[in-house]
Amino acid sequence: MLCLHGYHGSAAILRQQMQPLFGDLRSTVEFIEVDAPSLAAGDFGWWHGNFPVSQGEYRGWQRTRDWLIDLFDRQGPFDGVFGFSQGAALTGVLPGLRAPDGKVSERTPLVFDFAIMAGGFRSEAVEHKRLFTVKEGYQLPSLHIMGSADTVVPIADSLTLARQFAAPTVLEHGGGHVIAATSEVRAHVVAFLRHRAERGATSTQGGSGGD
Repeated sequence: MLCLHGYHGSAAILRQQMQPLFGDLRSTVEFIEVDAPSLAAGDFGWWHGNFPVSQGEYRGWQRTRDWLIDLFDRQGPFDGVFGFSQGAALTGVLPGLRAPDGKVSERTPLVFDFAIMAGGFRSEAVEHKRLFTVKEGYQLPSLHIMGSADTVVPIADSLTLARQFAAPTVLEHGGGHVIAATSEVRAHVVAFLRHRAERGATSTQGGSGGD
């Protein structure tokens, strides 16, 4: 599972943030945390919003897009993508670049089968709004973790992102802008990943693999 960090984050920071929720799963799930390409250039984040925001143009998006396509080409396909905060916003637009049938093209260069987002929000960049219109890409299982006390990304914004997906599963917790690890959240995440693994096994044995 590819894992995407937040705005001022890194792969190492995300690994620490994920530990309470995913730590016990590391023996059975391969988590691939990556640094945004901006970090190598002394920058941060997956993109930066230009001002006025109404213009809807984000600096750094093309660099991130090209880098991710190359990453998927070299290390993919991935079973799924997980993102936190801005990484969750990025995860939320990637289905618009997804090849649902697994046959990549210039328009749909990515292959993955599920998405998990924590503290996510819908990006309003013009380029991203176009991706949200690719409805077939959003026909995939998605899990959305959000905090009712989140003051960084209000829960309403996380719900707006969740509604872009065909059949989202929403997990609400009482905390803030964190990757929550309550017993309820953990149970749902484990069940979600187990089901994905079982569906994948069925697909490789000749089943449809669909939900």
